[in-house]
Amino acid sequence: MVEILDSNLKEKLISEARQARELAYADYSGNFKVGAAALTEEGEIFTGCNIENASFGATICAERVAVFKAVASGHRRIRAVAVIADTPDPISPCGICRQVIAEFGAEAEILMANTAGDTRVAGMQDLLPAAFQFRR
Repeated sequence: MVEILDSNLKEKLISEARQARELAYADYSGNFKVGAAALTEEGEIFTGCNIENASFGATICAERVAVFKAVASGHRRIRAVAVIADTPDPISPCGICRQVIAEFGAEAEILMANTAGDTRVAGMQDLLPAAFQFRR
């Protein structure tokens, strides 16, 4: 995978995701807070945090919040997504989030991090090589 972001932009995205993590509503998972930041093709950054619900199926992941905020603001192309949590290794987006990111950023760079400062980078196609697509 060819990395498309410079180190300063990567650090900014991870920093934004780290700040968003602090806003997480994670009362049902034992306080498992996740933050994310999505970078649009136009260079705007949208953040998100996980928001849990007593009806756990109504919970939404941080990555989807960030991407959906970007889409709701009129953006249709995501260049990169950063995700961070307090995990032993850098956290990776779940399957549903991978599919959502692929819808708007099939070529996106995914920055995975943990609160200890460890990072890993992957291309969206590496994480979800056979993404579901439905185009008319």
